[in-house]
Amino acid sequence: MSTTLSPLITAEELIANPKIILIDARAGANTFETYQKEHLKGARFVDLNRDLATVPENPANGGRHPLPSSQDFAKTLSSLGISPSDHVVVYDDKNGSNFAARFWWMMRAIGHEKIQVLNGGYPAAIQTGFPTNSGIETFEKKTYPSQEWKLPSADIEEVEKARKNDQNIVIDVRDKNRFDGLVEPLDLIAGHIPGAVNVPLTENLDENGFFKPADELAEKYKAVLKDIKPENTIVHCGSGVTACHTLLAMDYAGLPIPKLYAGSWSEWSRNDLEMALKENK
Repeated sequence: MSTTLSPLITAEELIANPKIILIDARAGANTFETYQKEHLKGARFVDLNRDLATVPENPANGGRHPLPSSQDFAKTLSSLGISPSDHVVVYDDKNGSNFAARFWWMMRAIGHEKIQVLNGGYPAAIQTGFPTNSGIETFEKKTYPSQEWKLPSADIEEVEKARKNDQNIVIDVRDKNRFDGLVEPLDLIAGHIPGAVNVPLTENLDENGFFKPADELAEKYKAVLKDIKPENTIVHCGSGVTACHTLLAMDYAGLPIPKLYAGSWSEWSRNDLEMALKENK
């Protein structure tokens, strides 16, 4: 699926366009309280666990943050007052590596074209002088039509086959210490999917926390992918959230958006599958 709109928008561009619908997707222990205390003026709040994922009955089936149905996500967009023609910008305070990129991917996956992530996130907007507000914003609810997901994804069975096929590539975007099995702050087992390659999402950003130039990202990922076709490329992380940061970076680089493995390590590591651990990697 192609779009002429960049997946990223600068704070300066945001200020210049008052018709944009803003979405606050910041993370933290008390996200809604943080939002109520201060947010970019006009921004509407989304919560990862309530709006961008379903509550997992068992993380072994879908991971810690399984995708909701596209129909349920359409209901979320309706409650946020978003219609298919609206220009939407989402931000977090980690430049998309928290929840903003996940919202972006879900919007693109449902077929929404005019969706962007704020480059530099909340800090960049504040530094540029974007006004803030407190409390809860009021807006009119709309009806977003239900439709099926349109971006490619992979399930655990497909990943199991792909990791053994040299015509495929499985990319793990977690930091190297987690990939190497040295630490694991969130899941039960430390390690990685055998055959996966580690390309940490932090490498998408420059020293100031902004996305690197599109041509630089394109060169980087073309070197990683070599001759692997986009439809044979699968990207994952711990629970299918931060992987979307790399999917966004690749789209920004002008490359096709690969498949998202939403279950990611949190699902894989809870099943009776081969794992590369510290002691035998």
